[in-house]
Amino acid sequence: MPDDLEIRLLRYFVVVAEELHFSRAAQRLFIAQQALSRDIRRLEDRLGARLFDRTTRRVELTPSGQKLLVRARELISLHDLTVHELRGFAPSMTVDVVGPGLTPTLVLAAARRIAPELEFFVRFHTGTEAAVPLVLADRLDVTFGRHPGRAEGLRQRVVRYEPLAVLLPEGDPLADSAEISLQDLKGTGLCYRAGNHATPAWDHAILQVLAPWGVDRTLAHPHVEGGADELAQHIRDRSSPILTMSTQPPVPGAVLRPVIDPVILYPWSMVWRADLAHPALDALIAAIDELAIDDWLVIPDGAWLPEPESSVRR
Repeated sequence: MPDDLEIRLLRYFVVVAEELHFSRAAQRLFIAQQALSRDIRRLEDRLGARLFDRTTRRVELTPSGQKLLVRARELISLHDLTVHELRGFAPSMTVDVVGPGLTPTLVLAAARRIAPELEFFVRFHTGTEAAVPLVLADRLDVTFGRHPGRAEGLRQRVVRYEPLAVLLPEGDPLADSAEISLQDLKGTGLCYRAGNHATPAWDHAILQVLAPWGVDRTLAHPHVEGGADELAQHIRDRSSPILTMSTQPPVPGAVLRPVIDPVILYPWSMVWRADLAHPALDALIAAIDELAIDDWLVIPDGAWLPEPESSVRR
């Protein structure tokens, strides 16, 4: 029927509306940019309305596009919930949030508030390297971390460029400063492998920024996992700073200070199976949209991003 709306086209529209960039949207959808543009034009023709204003520099939603975005999310959520109910699936989802208190837990908390009728089961893994195979094997629905690169059967969404911070022992001379320069940490015995966030993907990023210091990963101690008590013990044992996330929960005997010169950003992404259709996934995406208003995707002038994310961003 000429007036019928395809759920697939609505899904494509929502992704373009979220990215406001056809190339990035095509990468998320694992389709060619030309095919995505064609499908968006097909949707616009079917609706008789222009959904995006496009120039060589930017993509913006038109008033019609803004109106459709609200309805499209509602239609997709209702469609997916209906399919799951008819198939007998419980509206629950298993999510890897890496560790307590980190950015993924903030996304999960917002999703639970947005969709209180849905059930989320939390898991903790050691990063996308361990979690992505579980996602592809349908043993885990969603995970967070650095994007593992384009992989067949996966989709991803950039969640946040999170500034890094440093945990300092109370009484450390640097603890009196409101901000800590990266150069101030040179020669302090800086530890970068302590905390639930310290995954292999984290190592890969941090070794890039510390490369001028001649850091040798083979000489680093094993990952220190666990909660605040383990980090407190590590700080007492070594009396050295720990490089961490700005969302690091409080640690007894330590103070948290932002790192500057440069501001170091860690690129969080959410990763899921390409064939996953679930109202809880919609709630997570809506949570990301809500939280992104708080400058989560802003990259300050002079900030540092690891490769390959920095090149992809450029």
